[in-house]
Amino acid sequence: MDNLTIFTEFVLMDISSSRELEILQGLMFSVIYLGALAGNLLTITIIVMDSSLHFPMYFFIGNLSLIDFGFISVIIPKSIMNSLIGSKLISVKACAAQTFLYIFFGSTEIFFLVVMSYDRYVAICHPLYYGLTVTPRLCTQVASVSWAGGLVNSAVHTGTMFRLPFTVSNVIHQFFCDVPEVRSILSQEVQFAECVTLSITSELDVIIE
Repeated sequence: MDNLTIFTEFVLMDISSSRELEILQGLMFSVIYLGALAGNLLTITIIVMDSSLHFPMYFFIGNLSLIDFGFISVIIPKSIMNSLIGSKLISVKACAAQTFLYIFFGSTEIFFLVVMSYDRYVAICHPLYYGLTVTPRLCTQVASVSWAGGLVNSAVHTGTMFRLPFTVSNVIHQFFCDVPEVRSILSQEVQFAECVTLSITSELDVIIE
């Protein structure tokens, strides 16, 4: 125990060994990131401003655009900054925040895709009852449940993975805190707890869906 090393920072993988290529990658990611942000913001703005698009399908598409906006903002800006300044480090707290938001937006997106599948099923198979079944109140409720479900799922998994210090390794073989990579450097105790948590939440997701 006296020789136990507790890591406070993680070392991320290099995209390229060449400094020039790293800068080029940072600039390319910046252009792609700004384009994705503009596209999602434009989609959300059009849906909100155009009253002819105030229907359940577009309501859910607007939420998906918001999720995508958050999803890419969790990973890409940090990667761009690391590429431009030549850094490979990320603190444990920053990695925990990145993991939490990554799982949050990913889980919420899955919930919304399930809801949108049901919405399209009703619209195609029961068009006469669509207006009575998929009401604005129902849309608001299922959207709230989807966001809350993603939040709870993310909090449980992130809390499980980061509840103990990292002592096995601090090398992440990815350019961001990818969940499988973070799991691979957990202690055996935490890995077991995360596997149990993953099994339970997966069963709950199947039941809910």
